[in-house]
Amino acid sequence: MKPVASLLLVLNFCMFVIVLGIGGWAMNRAIEHGFVIGPSFELPAHFSPIYFPMGNAATGFFVTFALIAGVVGAASCIAGLNHVRVWTADSMPAAASAATIAWTLTLLAAGFACKEIELHIRNARLRTMEAFLIILSVTQLLYIAAIHGGAARI
Repeated sequence: MKPVASLLLVLNFCMFVIVLGIGGWAMNRAIEHGFVIGPSFELPAHFSPIYFPMGNAATGFFVTFALIAGVVGAASCIAGLNHVRVWTADSMPAAASAATIAWTLTLLAAGFACKEIELHIRNARLRTMEAFLIILSVTQLLYIAAIHGGAARI
């Protein structure tokens, strides 16, 4: 199971980095092109602190949770790298717990991705990030299964 876990670890890390790149672009665009408050500092009638000029009503939540899932997921891959390197029963709980936390956050972001898909209006970069998070929700679960399957043989 070690080669399977290693392959999934590298795949997940690359996908989390791509999600972080696209999510960072979306957050930067929202900051630069969001609401501009005038000198009187009056908020618009329908002001939302997570307003994104692209996408739909779910975009702000989706991008925010995708960034959180991406950071935690990349960190869990780094913790998983130590487990794959050592591959002992002592290193497995840390890697498994970090991967499980990353997986649950990825599922949360994938849920917002599904809502964004349902609401339609979005650009190609957001579609790419949606697809990556939905795929990551499966590959992260497979990684968790692979390191637990390897634990029976350690």
